[in-house]
Amino acid sequence: MAENKTKATTASVTEFIKSIDDKQMRADVRKVAAMMRRATGKRARMWGTSMVGYGTYHYRYASGREGDYMITGFSPRKQALTVYIMPGFSSFSKLMAKLGKYKTGKSCLYIKRLADVDETLLERLIDGSVEQMRKKYETR
Repeated sequence: MAENKTKATTASVTEFIKSIDDKQMRADVRKVAAMMRRATGKRARMWGTSMVGYGTYHYRYASGREGDYMITGFSPRKQALTVYIMPGFSSFSKLMAKLGKYKTGKSCLYIKRLADVDETLLERLIDGSVEQMRKKYETR
């Protein structure tokens, strides 16, 4: 059975954040990092080379595949700050309607600048996401 390509590493999150060239992105990342730390109560860890994750959950599919992954996290990409909302967005539709300017993928929230969204609502989204993950999965 194939293993996850993206795994937690021992690389320094602090050094990763310091290495972000774009000053505004670096400031936005620090704010989102604080939100995720409050939501999970966990310290940040690097996942792969460009993702910062908080906490872990254990999943097991009907196929027998299982593994561990971050409960929530982010990645400062060139095009946008990607925020990982692992349960997806279907149960957050009212909140998403008021959030601001963003795009989504299955579990990814893409934000160009933190100023484009309501930070209070973003933190509520992250909190709600973490809460759902803890109800559904064994978490650490």
